[in-house]
Amino acid sequence: MTIHVEKDRCVGAGMCALTAPSVFTQDDDGLSEVLPGREDGTDDPMVREAVRACPVSAIAVEDD
Repeated sequence: MTIHVEKDRCVGAGMCALTAPSVFTQDDDGLSEVLPGREDGTDDPMVREAVRACPVSAIAVEDD
C-alpha cells in the first residue's frame, strides 16, 4: 500500500494525525503529511480509518 496526501485539498483538520499518529503528522502550515519512511503504512491498522476520517478526502491509499 502507498499513502498520498493531496496538499492542495488538505484543510488541516488533523483527523489523520489524531487517528494514525504513527503514520501522519502536520507540517508547519498545519497541513497533513505522511511521516518519513511511513509511506507504506502497512503495519498500522488505523490508516484506512484515517482516510475515512478526512473531511475533504485529501488522503488516498493505493494498494500495491
